[in-house]
Amino acid sequence: MVTWTSTPLDAPLFQMDPDRGIEYWGCKAVMATFTVGGDIADLVPRGLHLDTPAFGAVLIADYGASTIGPYGEYVSLLRVVDDDGVAGMYIPYIYVTNDAALTAGREVLGAPKKLASIGVDVTGQAVVGSLARPAACPLAQIIVAPAERLGADLLDSLLPPGTPFFSLRHLPGPPGATQVHELIRWNCDLAVRADAFGDQLRFTGPASITYPTRSGVDPVHRLDVDTFLGGAYLEFDMRLTAGSVVWSETVAAEVSQLQMQ
Repeated sequence: MVTWTSTPLDAPLFQMDPDRGIEYWGCKAVMATFTVGGDIADLVPRGLHLDTPAFGAVLIADYGASTIGPYGEYVSLLRVVDDDGVAGMYIPYIYVTNDAALTAGREVLGAPKKLASIGVDVTGQAVVGSLARPAACPLAQIIVAPAERLGADLLDSLLPPGTPFFSLRHLPGPPGATQVHELIRWNCDLAVRADAFGDQLRFTGPASITYPTRSGVDPVHRLDVDTFLGGAYLEFDMRLTAGSVVWSETVAAEVSQLQMQ
């Protein structure tokens, strides 16, 4: 029985089964992995700790179908360890093309989603993932030539099964309201699809990530590439489920001076 719904109450923007979460099928994505240059400590909230050097990844996906509709997504990831020693991925920037996905991500998980133009295009030479906001302002591009199969062990080393994701949920309010500020740990289960021969659709090859425009409004370029580690192209199904609250603060809005760190 569906129990999680958004507003309007008589016509919710999204609704989902709290046990199964959001389900996806027929997805494709390009991914780039790298060590991050520069000081990005301010991007990570308290309770999480970066690697040295910081490990980053960017995924640009086309979700062909899901229980909240089809959409594109751009997500930046930083590998972190929480205060209990649990390793996971923190999301400093994430963009989607679907208002239900934006609202569900922000309201339930705290994912800092914005709307943008996102594409994953399979061309004759390579697969190109792109992010633009606004549409005339290209912010990021990943190019991967799917030249050979990516080994399961290598994929698991980049994104181990069961890896938790972290996001910072901040709900402001008018004077007199209670503001909520909390770190959420949630789950992503990804199943790579098989082709007609029974081989999984995961590829690697010559790859790159670039930031054509360095925007102060959408500074995704702050995950700057120090050492490029590799790229991948995947076709998969997926399930996102809510996990748990790591820590939570509430404070009256008129006296709130919330600190991210």
